[in-house]
Amino acid sequence: MKKMLDFVVRSNAQLNDRNHLLRVSPVTNETLPEMLPGQFVQIRVDDSPGTYLRRPISINFVDYAANEIWLLVQRVGDGTAKICDLKPGKTLNMLYPLGNSFSVPDSKPVKTLLVGGGVGMAPMLFLGKILKDKGYLPDFLLGGRSAKDLLLLEEFEKYGRVYCTTEDGSEGEKGFVSDHSLLQNEKFGKIYTCGPKPMMLAVAKYARYQGVDCEVSLENLMACGIGACLCCVEKTTRGNVCACTEGPVFNINELRWID
Repeated sequence: MKKMLDFVVRSNAQLNDRNHLLRVSPVTNETLPEMLPGQFVQIRVDDSPGTYLRRPISINFVDYAANEIWLLVQRVGDGTAKICDLKPGKTLNMLYPLGNSFSVPDSKPVKTLLVGGGVGMAPMLFLGKILKDKGYLPDFLLGGRSAKDLLLLEEFEKYGRVYCTTEDGSEGEKGFVSDHSLLQNEKFGKIYTCGPKPMMLAVAKYARYQGVDCEVSLENLMACGIGACLCCVEKTTRGNVCACTEGPVFNINELRWID
């Protein structure tokens, strides 16, 4: 059940020149509800006269022991800049948890691959933790323009094997995630991906060619998060749907842009 609540920033770590990791807890100290991998929050941006709409941010991780949500935020415009600049002790208002989630395979053993590009790595960390808790050992394939764009690698390594690509060759294999030798050398039973649309399309085409079940988390522009504004509409086999309410996670067989 979604809620609107004020959160306090417990910490704000700058990971590179564009990305910050915020750890936030309810101001009231109430216990966090169950959240699912792939869901997101909508953050109200205060003290920004030109920012009228909330900003959608993926849930990067949920630390129930510390009662914290982790948010990986990329500085893109005025709204996200305000969020990135929040100091510990400051508050922010969130509508959460929103959207659907990635599914966990019913049958075992299933070899899982989690592919993240750029800030699209965010939901893969929580998903990896959930999969490991359920007895899977996921492989992570993470891509960025350079080594500085590969975020939270030590956290990912807690839950599975980590492979990387960079466009400039500064870390891992040079090129795109869809070119990584892992895809040629190993077979998977389930693939999950989130990141830039061209990357997700390449991964989806690989999965379809291999006959592998695949889910993608779309990064459509979302203004309201509750299906009212219609700016995140996606064409699917079920017709046009709002990615914020019917997604953001879709099986590739539902999406028209995979054809």
